[in-house]
Amino acid sequence: VPYGEYLPMRPILSAIGLSRLAPGDLDFDPGPGPRTIAIPHWGKVGFQLCYEIIFSGEAVDRHNRPDVIFNPSNDAWFGAWGPPQHLAQARLRAAEEGIPVIRSTPTGISALVDARGRILQSIPLGTAGVIDDALPLPATRLTLFARLGNVIPLALGFLLLIAAIALGRRPRYSET
Repeated sequence: VPYGEYLPMRPILSAIGLSRLAPGDLDFDPGPGPRTIAIPHWGKVGFQLCYEIIFSGEAVDRHNRPDVIFNPSNDAWFGAWGPPQHLAQARLRAAEEGIPVIRSTPTGISALVDARGRILQSIPLGTAGVIDDALPLPATRLTLFARLGNVIPLALGFLLLIAAIALGRRPRYSET
């Protein structure tokens, strides 16, 4: 997370007095990307640590799709507004990929989310508890997003840009 887990362009920004939003002078390094691990009696699990789940199109290993995504996090430093947003992002990834998400936090909102992004069970912000339920199944077919990824929003953005240019070039008539 820029400015949270690392400071981009550290030599330049720190020289002018800017720093990370979270305390500390050491930056995190990027990992290898999404990986799927086969766990006996559970199936294939994808791990998205903390805010890694917010990146659309980067939540699953495309060549080894998981049956479930596990998203452990500690949302304490985000205050009261961060955990609901973080949970909303996890729900989006579940719906995009058609894969259920287990979200586990000691301080934020823990939840079991099905492959359509619906919250099946949850534990509220700042509440200790346990969710004891069967894991929801992944979607039986790949979602459109799982097949095409971020090509969809990029294509829509490009079409909107072309439409804006075309509409901007139309002659404007005045009533005078």
